[in-house]
Amino acid sequence: MNDRASDLTILTLPVSRQISSPCVSRAPPPPPFNPTPLMETEREADLLEEEPSQENGVIQSTQGLYSSTSPPVSDDEPFSTYFEEKVPIPEDVTQMFSFRKLWAFTGPGFLMSIAYLDPGNIESDLQSGAKAGFKLLWVLLGATIIGLLLQRLAARLGVVTGMHLAEVCNRQYPTVPRIILWLMVELAIIGSDMQEVIGCAIAFNLLSMGRIPLWGGVLITIIDTFVFLFLDKYGLRKLEAFFGFLITIMAVSFGYEYVMVRPDQGELLKGMFLPYCENCGSAQMEQAVGIVGAVIMPHNIYLHSALVKSRQIDRGNKKEVKEANKYYFIESTIALFISFLINVFVVAVFAEAFYDKTNIEVNAKCNESGSPHTDLFPLDNSTLQVDIYKGGVVLGCFFGPAALYIWAIGILAAGQSSTMTGTYSGQFVMEGFLNLRWSRFARVLLTRSIAIFPTLLVAIFQDVQHLTGMNDFLNVLQSMQLPFALIPILTFTSLTSIMDDFANGLMWKIGGGVVILVVCAINMYFVVVYVTSLNSVALYVLVALLCIAYLSFVCYLTWQCLIALGVSCLDVSCLGSRMSLRLTGHTDVYLLNDMDSNTMVER
Repeated sequence: MNDRASDLTILTLPVSRQISSPCVSRAPPPPPFNPTPLMETEREADLLEEEPSQENGVIQSTQGLYSSTSPPVSDDEPFSTYFEEKVPIPEDVTQMFSFRKLWAFTGPGFLMSIAYLDPGNIESDLQSGAKAGFKLLWVLLGATIIGLLLQRLAARLGVVTGMHLAEVCNRQYPTVPRIILWLMVELAIIGSDMQEVIGCAIAFNLLSMGRIPLWGGVLITIIDTFVFLFLDKYGLRKLEAFFGFLITIMAVSFGYEYVMVRPDQGELLKGMFLPYCENCGSAQMEQAVGIVGAVIMPHNIYLHSALVKSRQIDRGNKKEVKEANKYYFIESTIALFISFLINVFVVAVFAEAFYDKTNIEVNAKCNESGSPHTDLFPLDNSTLQVDIYKGGVVLGCFFGPAALYIWAIGILAAGQSSTMTGTYSGQFVMEGFLNLRWSRFARVLLTRSIAIFPTLLVAIFQDVQHLTGMNDFLNVLQSMQLPFALIPILTFTSLTSIMDDFANGLMWKIGGGVVILVVCAINMYFVVVYVTSLNSVALYVLVALLCIAYLSFVCYLTWQCLIALGVSCLDVSCLGSRMSLRLTGHTDVYLLNDMDSNTMVER
């Protein structure tokens, strides 16, 4: 074997920054940067005595003892995905910053930012303005910044490893946690898809002045989604340009409303940069929690980690990897800044025009304008309650029919763009967790059917108030799934065995842990508030039972994350409990134990 060692390149796992533990010996110095690190196990000596098979220039471990964070190499894929083509990066070694390179990297961040502009976010924005005025803009700003930091982690994972989060989870977690994670993320995607269906159906209803019923709008969303999916046949850059066009439509539509209403700029800036909510009660606090839950979406973390794989990056070149991380972060910052401005447009419009308005005031104004939707607003002095449907109606009553139609166009653009990014999220998640590759059309048919069935029933047998009311439940559903994206992304980006020199530093570990703890706590509060409003003992009991299972799994993920962050005293391998989880001897790589035995690694 020693004679053959010089002919074969066997990659070994860098174990730099080894976590100290009383039962773990000091690791050897790390080798040079390696984009496809492998796992060391107790049986490494046994493996070196066996000759690995070599096939087509690829070394394959016959016993599956070496595990890799590289995706399996497949010579023939059943269909082409989003990565049918990869965008080349121009060479420009003379400049520290190049706009040509930034343009080449531009695309994934804007597709990711669409999740910050889906109908659920728009509804949260308008309710924030109507209930709290400008007072919660600082919450929106903070949530967007937190979202940017989390998206940075997702992008770095994809760039450094060449794998997206679902693929890494598939290779690192044991079977049962892996399946539970997949189910939870699928629930989040379906919940998001339902919100997008609702938004599109309402937009079609408003644009047709009620001629297209809500159930008709729901059915239309099935057809138009398949039509838009044909766009990727014209090339990756054209598809990204189309998403940019939809974002532009939203910016123009909601920007038009902003210019027409002319919000008080002083109050807007005060609400954005002064973290205080004067005279706010429980309704405003619940709305603040809702903003965080609407902005930070779990499946978006999985999506962004996959989209960054669409550029030609030599992961064996540390300089190129570092450069890619830099440009992706700049692009994500620009994209989320634009999405933040669009969200501010919506909040400011409803804060200026409808904050503290009563139903009787709106009813009178709608009567005066001749609106056919006057019956939506009862003749009482209760505070106006708005949603994406009523929001368009009141804009039409106060600012004319043009405001209503432009609002509906913006909602339609938000729904359509979010639908397509949700489709990609579902495809990446299914491929990553299950190694199951479906065409986009089959994927859309599955998720859209699941999303449309309950939505269609409500649209047929109930009214628009019940349809838009589903958004509250769907926001709660997605809030509950947040730990299943945030905890894994912090775990894996903190492991040097996966990220090598690009692993999170101490500040990122502490800051990321605090951010995730705060976000999860806020969203759990949102869930508790929603459940207590149901006023049903039977539901309380059911929720309590579900919470036990839910919290147990979250604790399991948190336990593994804490070990990855350096809390080595929690490693049960030190207590001799190695059989249940098959932990390795190194606390920073013990997650790397459930890999595909046929994983292939490039020389």
